Amino acid sequence: MTDAAVLTTQTQARLAGYENRFNTLFEEYFHTLGTDLEVPSFSRFTPECLNLLRDLSLRGGKRMRVALVYEAAGLMTTEPAGAVDDAALSVELLQTHGLIHDDIIDDSPTRRNGPSTYYAYRHRFPDHPQAAIGLAILAGDLALALSLRVLLESEAPPAIRQAMVEAQTRAASDTFVGQIIDLERDFSPNTDEEALHCVADYKTARYSVLAPMQLGLLAAGGQPASFDEELRRYARLVGIGGQMRDDYLDLFGDAQVMGKPMGADIRGGRRNYTVHAVLAAATDAEKAVVESALGDPDCTEETIGAVREIAELRGVPTRMRGDMQRYAELASAEASVWRSRWRPEAVAFFEYLPQWAMERIR
Repeated sequence: MTDAAVLTTQTQARLAGYENRFNTLFEEYFHTLGTDLEVPSFSRFTPECLNLLRDLSLRGGKRMRVALVYEAAGLMTTEPAGAVDDAALSVELLQTHGLIHDDIIDDSPTRRNGPSTYYAYRHRFPDHPQAAIGLAILAGDLALALSLRVLLESEAPPAIRQAMVEAQTRAASDTFVGQIIDLERDFSPNTDEEALHCVADYKTARYSVLAPMQLGLLAAGGQPASFDEELRRYARLVGIGGQMRDDYLDLFGDAQVMGKPMGADIRGGRRNYTVHAVLAAATDAEKAVVESALGDPDCTEETIGAVREIAELRGVPTRMRGDMQRYAELASAEASVWRSRWRPEAVAFFEYLPQWAMERIR
């Protein structure tokens, strides 16, 4: 077995371990929440909301953010404090919030091979569309509040608890800015690549990579503020590569694996990395095909297939994979300098992680 194959096997095993352990923790959290959350006895909607939050949350994937929390704590110690579990719960509750609101923004019917929270409410209240969207928004808001509450109620020392709340609050606010500029991007046909990188940084990197690492280090007694610039550089590189991968898979991926229909970004008018690359490479006639599909919610599978054929004809998949590989290598190089400061065997995870993410599109 090659070194790369060994690393892949080891990484998958570690991620599976985190996933299994955390899923049990998450299940216990929602069981306890059902009795801890103060709810008026007459309310039927609140328990339904909690059930929808639980259902979406427990349909999670690889729990990559959770892995980043535990691995970041492992940079400093093999026996992190119990606060690391609180940090992991917080990042996944914030993720649940983001998924719910994303699906409202994108009018997405499915998420994680099941109904989105928004569409679950639409089915529940077919004659009351405003109530459905209002309840979905509030479900997302509740997940955000719970993500901060779990940190506020942590048994970590007060200074660590406060620092974790501050880090997660910054991550949330940065993500909201990212969502705003993401929507703004779609009104700008001439968006350049640097603007796409900025969206990826704010919308993805800061809450999906940077905050989990900060929380993990804090839970282990570290001071991530001392290494803020290099953590941000690493997170930004990983975030850009990750967003490129997501955009790539939206057109070139497998709907069954993704758990949602392909071409959703095109139907939603999203001028993402893939669309930007296709338009940059296409002829005028091909651009017209792509532009006609952008923002058309009734765009057929055949039209999505035509856009994909244009992209393949112009070599877009190959170029995008090359760009993703380049960002993976830059992120790995950034992590490699941590070996002189933190546990080398833990640093190796962060060195290999960007490359492992690339393996997922092959």
